[in-house]
Amino acid sequence: MASLDLALIGNSSVAALIDASGTIVWSCLPRFDSDAVFCALLREGRGKDDYGFFEVELADFARAEQAYIAHTPILKTRLFDRHGGGVEITDFAPRFEQFGRLFCPVMLMRQVRPISGSPRIRMRIRPACEYGARRPAITWGSNHVRYVMPEMVLRVTSDYSITAILEETPVVLREPVSAVLGPDETLQGSVAEVFRRFLDDTAAFWRAWVRNLGIPYEWQESIIRAAITLKLNAYEDTGAIVAAVSTSIPESRGSGRNWDYRYCWLRDAYFVVNALNRMNATRPMERYLDYIINIATSTNGRELQPVYAISGKAGIEEREIGSLPGYRGMGPVRIGNQAY
Repeated sequence: MASLDLALIGNSSVAALIDASGTIVWSCLPRFDSDAVFCALLREGRGKDDYGFFEVELADFARAEQAYIAHTPILKTRLFDRHGGGVEITDFAPRFEQFGRLFCPVMLMRQVRPISGSPRIRMRIRPACEYGARRPAITWGSNHVRYVMPEMVLRVTSDYSITAILEETPVVLREPVSAVLGPDETLQGSVAEVFRRFLDDTAAFWRAWVRNLGIPYEWQESIIRAAITLKLNAYEDTGAIVAAVSTSIPESRGSGRNWDYRYCWLRDAYFVVNALNRMNATRPMERYLDYIINIATSTNGRELQPVYAISGKAGIEEREIGSLPGYRGMGPVRIGNQAY
């Protein structure tokens, strides 16, 4: 059953929600308000005919542990079986300085490594199209699988067996395997090497970012985690700050008050940038001011709306979709928001 016990990873270009067992259950690509490539959060089931998730299934699963690497949004999930075997899943979205500019690509990275025994896993990569209406067409090469979707071609480059990905066959994991999810572009290097470098550079970036925060001694860990989470809801390209990276989580059971929060409410975003600015994280404020100025100069004298798309677009058509039943079946699922 779907749960809201979720971990957020991201890089201010993309984001993903990962459940306690390490399954990616929500991610919109190529940006926050795009189609939900992984949408299992709003639909039940992980069976043969279900899709909308990226799962690492451990045979004879017994328990799981999950935690972030300190002062980063890099997530580690450990799965253990009933025979003493275990794997560790590392998930993150790369973000660091490169060639004198910020590098935060449309990319999710995942590594699975054995940590004890002889763990047997199945890697089930099942993206969706058009908010769960259908599965994408699939093509593949020697070390990648391509999922052809309306907004993008999602390419999964991996040093894991491509046959095992396509046929979802169980494999005894004896060494680490990595997967890079992103646009249909060739990696500049081996998957393992790119993963290691991006992981190290991303961890270094976030630790430096946290070191520059001005925070009180009390409750430091909680404040740091909150600051990172707020930062991940800022869309780097335009400066918009979204209320959430998800849509249609009900306000209360059976209320029907399920709204799409993947947009920027100007007043709410102010409180976010104010909180970060008080901690000496000034870039979100600077980028948000750029976002506001660009909107204000395009209104032609009209009053500002309460909410805008992350692109700055004024009109956000709201509609209900029938392809997703909703969180724990509590629909409707809405796309867009007419709060303006």
